[in-house]
Amino acid sequence: MISSEMTVRELAIQLPQSTRLFEKLKIDYCCGGNRPLTDACASIGLEVGEVLGMLDSVSGAESQGDGATDFQQLPLSELITYILDTHHVFTKLEMTRLESLSKKVISVHSENHPELHTVGTLFDALCADLKPHMFKEEQVLFPYIVAIAQAYSQKTPVPFGPFGTVNNPIRMMMMEHDKVGDILRDLRTTTSDYSAPADGCISYRTFYEALEAFEKDLHQHIHLENNILFPRAIELESRVAA
Repeated sequence: MISSEMTVRELAIQLPQSTRLFEKLKIDYCCGGNRPLTDACASIGLEVGEVLGMLDSVSGAESQGDGATDFQQLPLSELITYILDTHHVFTKLEMTRLESLSKKVISVHSENHPELHTVGTLFDALCADLKPHMFKEEQVLFPYIVAIAQAYSQKTPVPFGPFGTVNNPIRMMMMEHDKVGDILRDLRTTTSDYSAPADGCISYRTFYEALEAFEKDLHQHIHLENNILFPRAIELESRVAA
């Protein structure tokens, strides 16, 4: 059963396909997912009853076998592999492509559209945050979570971590996710919801379309980590330590 008092995060976990609807409605389900659906709808002027009806349709589609992967049921090592292969790879490739597109569009169009300088600055800041963030996940946090899962399955003690409990790096990663979320919101505002102007060339339109796709992928990426991987890792560590 779904209700308006459930948080957006809870809905995104229970109904994986709902994240597509939340993207369409511009409801934050990753960094701001701890708000009840009622509050999330009110903040952007949507009728919660109408959104619940849309979610019922999503629920019906999933019950008929049209649902997405149930990430809650994936072993943690497989979930991490999915995040790395699907989202980390995409993010790295798109950062390289978008950095080039950004420079090209700014050099040609910024005289008539000075807001592009802000777009470029925001995108540079986003990349500067994401690159070391993903490196820390890949080299430190994710291997430790895999080690926790192995300890649980083999009934061995919690592996040594220089940071103490897994809560500590997770807390830092979530703070960094919040910063990424802030930059994404600023990008969407500055680009008027990624709407290229009438005099924008094909590169300008391609740049904005790619930025919007990049945003959507990051939302799903952060959702899988904040709302599924991290809580499961914390719970598993507590079981191994018990």
